[in-house]
Amino acid sequence: MTILLAPAHARALALTAPVVAAIRPEQLALPTPCVDWTLRRLLEHVIGQQYGFAAAARGQGADLAVWADRPVATGQAGTLAALAAFADSARELTEAFAAAEAAAATLQLPEILAGHAFPAGQAIGFHLLDTLVHAWDLAAAVGLPLEVPADLAGLLLGIAEQVPADSHARRPGRAFAPVVPAPEGADAFERALRLLGRDPRWQPAG
Repeated sequence: MTILLAPAHARALALTAPVVAAIRPEQLALPTPCVDWTLRRLLEHVIGQQYGFAAAARGQGADLAVWADRPVATGQAGTLAALAAFADSARELTEAFAAAEAAAATLQLPEILAGHAFPAGQAIGFHLLDTLVHAWDLAAAVGLPLEVPADLAGLLLGIAEQVPADSHARRPGRAFAPVVPAPEGADAFERALRLLGRDPRWQPAG
């Protein structure tokens, strides 16, 4: 039986939305678990990737311009604009992923592998991983809890287990840091975070 990932991905976006909505303008300069990225930089990346994957699902992914980060301005107006851009890009992406998966389309993802067409389900899995991990990054940066349902955590763990963990793949500048060993009894979400180089105990310095 084929498992459709678009509905699960939509739920992951819905988990992220209240975290983004809670961000205040004075928090944009805060550090995040993404090394050297402030909260503003992470938001710019998240929104840009959502628009990029939506474009890819519509057959436009080969154009590197669609993957550009979306600038987040300072102040209350900038924060509100970022929230609106997050909601707009999430809506576009949800619709585009559902259509692409239903049509068994393929997506061009040049930031992952230029010139290669990824099946829609695999591409959705890539962004499901990004969505849940960055939701945790955002929540950790502003001190909010993130409750991930067990079925979504299980999906995330299955995808995370397929991400290469060798020293070449995890060297500085790559998307994920080296694996952080998990303690006995860690749940699926914690194990996935650690496989992707995140330390669930992370806190802002100071």
